[in-house]
Amino acid sequence: MARVRATAPTASTCMPATEKIAAVILAGGEGRRMGGADKGLIAYRGRPLVEWALATLAPQVDEIFISANRNLDRYSALGRRVLPDTLPGFPGPLAGVLAALQAVEADWLLVAPCDTPHLPADLASRLLAATRQQNVPLAVAADEARVHHSCFIVRTDQRENLAAFLASGERAVRRWQASLASVTVRFDAACFANLNQPGDLEV
Repeated sequence: MARVRATAPTASTCMPATEKIAAVILAGGEGRRMGGADKGLIAYRGRPLVEWALATLAPQVDEIFISANRNLDRYSALGRRVLPDTLPGFPGPLAGVLAALQAVEADWLLVAPCDTPHLPADLASRLLAATRQQNVPLAVAADEARVHHSCFIVRTDQRENLAAFLASGERAVRRWQASLASVTVRFDAACFANLNQPGDLEV
Protein backbone atom coordinates (compact mmCIF):
# COMPACT_ATOMS: atom_id res chain seq x y z
CA MET A 1 0.00 0.00 0.00
CA ALA A 2 1.08 3.56 -0.52
CA ARG A 3 2.95 5.34 2.23
CA VAL A 4 1.82 8.89 2.94
CA ARG A 5 4.23 11.55 4.19
CA ALA A 6 2.56 14.17 6.34
CA THR A 7 3.48 17.39 8.00
CA ALA A 8 3.41 17.14 11.76
CA PRO A 9 -0.14 17.43 13.13
CA THR A 10 -0.79 19.28 16.33
CA ALA A 11 -1.84 17.69 19.59
CA SER A 12 -5.24 19.38 19.27
CA THR A 13 -6.29 16.80 16.67
CA CYS A 14 -6.23 14.15 19.34
CA MET A 15 -8.04 10.85 19.78
CA PRO A 16 -11.59 10.53 21.05
CA ALA A 17 -11.84 9.86 24.77
CA THR A 18 -13.18 6.38 24.03
CA GLU A 19 -9.88 5.28 22.46
CA LYS A 20 -6.97 4.17 24.61
CA ILE A 21 -3.23 4.06 23.99
CA ALA A 22 -0.80 1.61 25.52
CA ALA A 23 2.95 1.93 25.15
CA VAL A 24 5.80 -0.55 25.14
CA ILE A 25 9.46 0.29 25.67
CA LEU A 26 11.67 -2.16 23.81
CA ALA A 27 14.46 -3.37 26.11
CA GLY A 28 14.59 -7.01 25.04
CA GLY A 29 17.61 -7.00 22.73
CA GLU A 30 21.01 -8.58 23.22
CA GLY A 31 22.90 -5.28 23.38
CA ARG A 32 25.65 -6.48 21.07
CA ARG A 33 27.04 -3.01 20.36
CA MET A 34 27.12 -2.41 24.12
CA GLY A 35 29.24 -5.52 24.71
CA GLY A 36 26.22 -7.66 25.54
CA ALA A 37 25.02 -5.39 28.34
CA ASP A 38 21.30 -5.09 29.07
CA LYS A 39 20.93 -1.69 27.44
CA GLY A 40 17.83 -0.54 29.28
CA LEU A 41 19.63 -0.83 32.61
CA ILE A 42 22.77 1.05 31.58
CA ALA A 43 23.15 4.32 33.48
CA TYR A 44 22.89 7.58 31.54
CA ARG A 45 23.22 10.85 33.45
CA GLY A 46 22.56 9.09 36.72
CA ARG A 47 19.65 6.80 35.91
CA PRO A 48 18.97 3.74 33.74
CA LEU A 49 18.09 4.40 30.13
CA VAL A 50 14.71 2.73 30.48
CA GLU A 51 13.72 5.23 33.17
CA TRP A 52 14.19 8.12 30.73
CA ALA A 53 11.72 6.54 28.32
CA LEU A 54 9.28 5.71 31.12
CA ALA A 55 9.31 9.27 32.42
CA THR A 56 8.52 10.73 29.01
CA LEU A 57 6.01 8.19 27.73
CA ALA A 58 3.97 7.35 30.83
CA PRO A 59 2.12 10.71 30.93
CA GLN A 60 1.18 10.30 27.27
CA VAL A 61 -0.59 6.92 27.46
CA ASP A 62 -3.13 4.95 29.47
CA GLU A 63 -0.78 2.08 30.34
CA ILE A 64 2.86 1.28 29.72
CA PHE A 65 4.82 -1.95 29.47
CA ILE A 66 8.47 -2.93 29.21
CA SER A 67 9.60 -5.56 26.71
CA ALA A 68 12.56 -7.39 28.28
CA ASN A 69 14.14 -10.83 28.18
CA ARG A 70 16.77 -10.49 30.91
CA ASN A 71 16.86 -9.06 34.43
CA LEU A 72 13.10 -9.28 34.65
CA ASP A 73 13.07 -8.62 38.39
CA ARG A 74 14.98 -5.36 37.96
CA TYR A 75 12.58 -4.17 35.30
CA SER A 76 9.56 -5.25 37.35
CA ALA A 77 10.89 -3.19 40.25
CA LEU A 78 10.13 -0.10 38.16
CA GLY A 79 6.44 -0.77 38.75
CA ARG A 80 5.46 -1.72 35.20
CA ARG A 81 4.41 -5.02 33.72
CA VAL A 82 7.32 -6.72 31.96
CA LEU A 83 6.65 -8.67 28.76
CA PRO A 84 9.24 -11.23 27.62
CA ASP A 85 9.20 -12.29 23.97
CA THR A 86 6.66 -14.98 23.14
CA LEU A 87 8.96 -16.17 20.32
CA PRO A 88 12.29 -17.95 20.97
CA GLY A 89 15.80 -16.95 20.02
CA PHE A 90 15.81 -13.12 20.26
CA PRO A 91 14.15 -12.63 16.86
CA GLY A 92 14.38 -8.85 17.10
CA PRO A 93 12.28 -5.87 18.17
CA LEU A 94 9.15 -7.01 16.36
CA ALA A 95 8.93 -9.94 18.77
CA GLY A 96 8.61 -7.43 21.59
CA VAL A 97 5.99 -5.52 19.64
CA LEU A 98 4.02 -8.74 19.07
CA ALA A 99 4.15 -9.66 22.77
CA ALA A 100 2.78 -6.22 23.61
CA LEU A 101 0.04 -6.38 20.97
CA GLN A 102 -1.03 -9.74 22.38
CA ALA A 103 -1.09 -8.42 25.96
CA VAL A 104 -2.77 -5.03 25.70
CA GLU A 105 -6.45 -4.20 25.48
CA ALA A 106 -5.94 -0.65 24.22
CA ASP A 107 -6.87 0.53 20.74
CA TRP A 108 -3.36 1.73 19.89
CA LEU A 109 0.18 0.70 20.79
CA LEU A 110 2.95 3.28 20.98
CA VAL A 111 6.40 1.73 20.50
CA ALA A 112 9.78 3.20 21.42
CA PRO A 113 13.26 1.78 22.11
CA CYS A 114 14.90 2.03 25.52
CA ASP A 115 18.07 3.65 24.13
CA THR A 116 16.45 6.93 23.05
CA PRO A 117 16.36 9.05 26.22
CA HIS A 118 15.09 12.34 24.78
CA LEU A 119 11.80 11.28 23.18
CA PRO A 120 9.23 14.00 22.38
CA ALA A 121 6.70 14.85 25.07
CA ASP A 122 3.99 14.88 22.37
CA LEU A 123 5.05 11.72 20.54
CA ALA A 124 1.80 9.83 21.14
CA SER A 125 -0.62 12.64 20.38
CA ARG A 126 1.04 13.72 17.14
CA LEU A 127 1.49 10.20 15.79
CA LEU A 128 -2.11 9.33 16.63
CA ALA A 129 -3.43 12.53 15.11
CA ALA A 130 -1.65 11.66 11.86
CA THR A 131 -3.27 8.22 11.69
CA ARG A 132 -6.67 9.81 12.12
CA GLN A 133 -6.05 12.47 9.49
CA GLN A 134 -4.91 9.89 6.93
CA ASN A 135 -7.15 7.01 8.12
CA VAL A 136 -4.23 4.57 8.38
CA PRO A 137 -3.26 2.03 11.06
CA LEU A 138 0.36 3.12 11.43
CA ALA A 139 2.32 6.33 11.96
CA VAL A 140 6.12 6.40 12.16
CA ALA A 141 8.32 9.16 13.56
CA ALA A 142 10.81 10.90 11.27
CA ASP A 143 13.03 13.95 11.08
CA GLU A 144 14.33 15.93 8.12
CA ALA A 145 17.00 13.33 7.36
CA ARG A 146 15.53 9.92 8.10
CA VAL A 147 12.65 7.80 9.30
CA HIS A 148 12.92 6.38 12.83
CA HIS A 149 11.29 3.02 12.27
CA SER A 150 11.56 1.95 15.92
CA CYS A 151 9.35 4.84 17.09
CA PHE A 152 5.78 4.41 15.92
CA ILE A 153 2.15 3.97 16.83
CA VAL A 154 0.09 1.10 15.43
CA ARG A 155 -3.53 0.10 15.77
CA THR A 156 -3.73 -3.04 17.87
CA ASP A 157 -5.95 -4.84 15.36
CA GLN A 158 -2.73 -5.41 13.39
CA ARG A 159 -1.53 -8.10 15.83
CA GLU A 160 -2.47 -11.01 13.56
CA ASN A 161 -0.83 -9.29 10.62
CA LEU A 162 2.42 -9.01 12.58
CA ALA A 163 2.19 -12.60 13.85
CA ALA A 164 1.88 -13.84 10.27
CA PHE A 165 4.79 -11.65 9.16
CA LEU A 166 7.06 -13.11 11.84
CA ALA A 167 5.85 -16.65 11.19
CA SER A 168 6.95 -16.25 7.58
CA GLY A 169 10.53 -15.75 8.77
CA GLU A 170 10.62 -11.99 8.30
CA ARG A 171 12.22 -9.86 11.01
CA ALA A 172 12.82 -6.33 9.69
CA VAL A 173 10.73 -3.57 11.23
CA ARG A 174 10.75 -1.42 8.11
CA ARG A 175 9.62 -4.31 5.89
CA TRP A 176 6.61 -4.94 8.12
CA GLN A 177 5.79 -1.26 8.23
CA ALA A 178 6.05 -1.07 4.43
CA SER A 179 3.29 -3.69 4.20
CA LEU A 180 0.83 -1.37 5.98
CA ALA A 181 -0.76 1.88 4.91
CA SER A 182 1.09 4.46 6.97
CA VAL A 183 2.09 8.05 7.52
CA THR A 184 5.35 9.59 8.72
CA VAL A 185 5.38 12.50 11.15
CA ARG A 186 8.32 14.88 11.38
CA PHE A 187 9.92 15.76 14.70
CA ASP A 188 13.18 17.41 15.68
CA ALA A 189 16.13 15.08 15.07
CA ALA A 190 17.53 15.64 18.57
CA CYS A 191 14.56 13.76 20.03
CA PHE A 192 15.78 10.50 18.50
CA ALA A 193 19.47 10.53 19.37
CA ASN A 194 20.01 6.94 20.45
CA LEU A 195 22.79 5.47 22.55
CA ASN A 196 24.11 2.38 20.79
CA GLN A 197 27.74 2.23 21.92
CA PRO A 198 29.55 2.89 25.22
CA GLY A 199 30.97 6.18 23.94
CA ASP A 200 27.47 7.51 23.30
CA LEU A 201 26.79 7.53 27.05
CA GLU A 202 29.31 10.31 27.54
CA VAL A 203 27.26 12.97 25.69
